[in-house]
Amino acid sequence: MKTQVSIVKCRDYQPDLVEAGVRQAVDLVGGVSNFIKPRSKVLVKPNLLMAKEPEFGITTHPEVVRATVRLLKEIDCKIFLGDGPSVWGNQIENVDEVYERTGMAGLCRQEGIELVKFDKRRMRKNFPLTTWLDECDHLVNIPKFKTHEFTLLTAGIKNLFGLVSGTYKTELHKNYFEKADFARILVDIYQETRPALTIVDAILAMEGDGPGTGGRLRKADLSLASPDCVALDSVLALLMGIKPLDVLSTREAVSRGLGASSMDAIAIKGENLSGIGLKPFLLPSSSPQRELLPRPLVKILKKMVRYVPYVQHQICIRCAACIKSCPQKAISMKNEGIVFDHRKCIACFCCQEVCPEAAIKIKKSLLAKMIGL
Repeated sequence: MKTQVSIVKCRDYQPDLVEAGVRQAVDLVGGVSNFIKPRSKVLVKPNLLMAKEPEFGITTHPEVVRATVRLLKEIDCKIFLGDGPSVWGNQIENVDEVYERTGMAGLCRQEGIELVKFDKRRMRKNFPLTTWLDECDHLVNIPKFKTHEFTLLTAGIKNLFGLVSGTYKTELHKNYFEKADFARILVDIYQETRPALTIVDAILAMEGDGPGTGGRLRKADLSLASPDCVALDSVLALLMGIKPLDVLSTREAVSRGLGASSMDAIAIKGENLSGIGLKPFLLPSSSPQRELLPRPLVKILKKMVRYVPYVQHQICIRCAACIKSCPQKAISMKNEGIVFDHRKCIACFCCQEVCPEAAIKIKKSLLAKMIGL
């Protein structure tokens, strides 16, 4: 039996349109009660990367979350909403601001659901995940459709990284800084948590140097849903204009038999994939064409083909978010401003991800430019 992924047109965040779009997307893959047991406890997990308002397009829009919450209310679920944002260094005291500015705190007050913090954890394999997974019967995943400087795509699988508790995210970036290694960790988390249902906010998407302030917004006008994050990410990759297995987390998940990536094994419900008409996405500056080179050549060129962050001092506000986020302690504040020690840098781009002002850009080495990477 083919894995089902639904694609529904939704042209803006007007509440009635979003609710109708999300409902149709979920109904097309079988309906909410097909995945969520009535009267169960459900953890709803949006993408709340940083304390930015919905119009910045960085976080899951509250109207998409509201529409999901209302579907769950119809089957009498007890709903908890939370995320572990990328606010390394002071997570617990900053998460309140993230919840307020992203609109999630107001949403929870209006809908009468509980907003929770991921401040308690339980160790699973090589990482600690929030204990709210133990408290709840089901996980509903609501990612934002964006490019990502390190993982190329952030959607179904990557959004689950926010379930990692507290500053341990930094340790995972430090310990698994090769892209393929980090992809394996993401798939470990997916394998451990397996959301019952994933609903994607793709009404306003992001391309270029995402997933934070460095990306460029573009309208996709879509809502998607599926119980299979691998299939969902594969469809989103095609919508971006890339191959599903170009996304290393998808490639790793497929190798473990955790989901489908071939269109022969995926049934698209709703909009016809070929008729949506999205132009290919602008990829991140460090896009993985180099991953597609022959592996022996990659090993030879690895030290010479580099992508490193640098700061635009005229934009930088010296908030030190990049310093707190760096797992290698490769960033410091000098009289002239933010300074990078590129000898320590592992190119995880956490600094760019958390920068609130899009002041951190990516610079290619001379060889990378010469060979067109």
